[in-house]
Amino acid sequence: MSTMPGQGTQFPSADITDPANRALLAVAEDCVTGFHPRPFLAISQGCGLPEGEVIARLKAMVASGTVRRVRQTLLSTSLAEGALVAWKLPEPRLEEAYAWLRDNDPFTGHVVIREASDRTAPGADYRLWTTVKVPVGCGTIGSHCSLLARHIGAEDFAPLPVVGMFALSVGHVRRAGLRPGDKTDTLPTMQRPARPHLTEREWQVLLALKESLQPDEFCPEPWNTRARAIGLAPDQFNSIAAELDARHLIGRFATFLDHTHRSNHQVAGTGASGLFHWAVPEGMEERAGAECGRHLCMTHCYWRSGGSIFGGAQIMGVVHSRTREGVLAHKAAIDAHLNTCGIPVLHTAVFWSLRSEIRPSEIDPRIYTDWLRQLG
Repeated sequence: MSTMPGQGTQFPSADITDPANRALLAVAEDCVTGFHPRPFLAISQGCGLPEGEVIARLKAMVASGTVRRVRQTLLSTSLAEGALVAWKLPEPRLEEAYAWLRDNDPFTGHVVIREASDRTAPGADYRLWTTVKVPVGCGTIGSHCSLLARHIGAEDFAPLPVVGMFALSVGHVRRAGLRPGDKTDTLPTMQRPARPHLTEREWQVLLALKESLQPDEFCPEPWNTRARAIGLAPDQFNSIAAELDARHLIGRFATFLDHTHRSNHQVAGTGASGLFHWAVPEGMEERAGAECGRHLCMTHCYWRSGGSIFGGAQIMGVVHSRTREGVLAHKAAIDAHLNTCGIPVLHTAVFWSLRSEIRPSEIDPRIYTDWLRQLG
């Protein structure tokens, strides 16, 4: 805590160089898994700070812009059709398309302008990358992207849907001190997308959970007001949420650091990020994905289909570091590990992030219907 000059009043620091904030973020970014009726208490128990101080510090970091949002994540690969999508556009339209998708499509999450480290690499002319979700009953990724392509003037798009997930855990502060080659002792189990049957009430609870916390919701029991807004008592809401968690539909209660914020680049190790591609022999995808995903540097690691444009790449993942040299050092360690494991790499590439906008993709079918109407 800091003291306001001349007043003796303590207020929470929003600086992530503050040791208490670093300890807090090391837990709050990606270590509170599942649903918790008192999520800030779960963070408190992990980092050793009192619950009230956790709330005050996170609220201050959101207000300062250091943290983009705090929210309950859902395992949306099981709740909507989704894909990573690469877009090919005339170069003069690239910035305009980036801005249009950022500002006009709530079903587009990540919007990233990338450049391949090797301009002759397969797919190097696909410069715009997005994540897309299409709510249940609202069409397909192909139909949605065809609609978007007409609006942004895309020459082509390449959907890369998930076959299996090996890593999804964006803890920048926790990862800042990793050495190339640091990995888990055991292989991650590949998770496949599923489409569970949900009642209308269960959908209501999920949709209520997913929204980012507003300033007045930074309190010990943030779900109580949302429960009452959909006609449930808090204990009913919590019970349904716990059941959905047991069905593996709820992700983490997560604090999202703004990794594009200049003040976070060095401390959180987010000055550079690369999307890695690996093509391996058919039949070795699951093993290769697990061996890549066990490396702690990887915030995302997936087996994706449809990579023929990208040299047949099936395994794709993201790594952040302070510098591009740091990113490449992590990749070199992963490449060496794959070689040690006897997994041939038929093709590999790095796509650097130049500019990005990151937000959760909308999955509410009602919002999709309204959006289509407004789009005309």
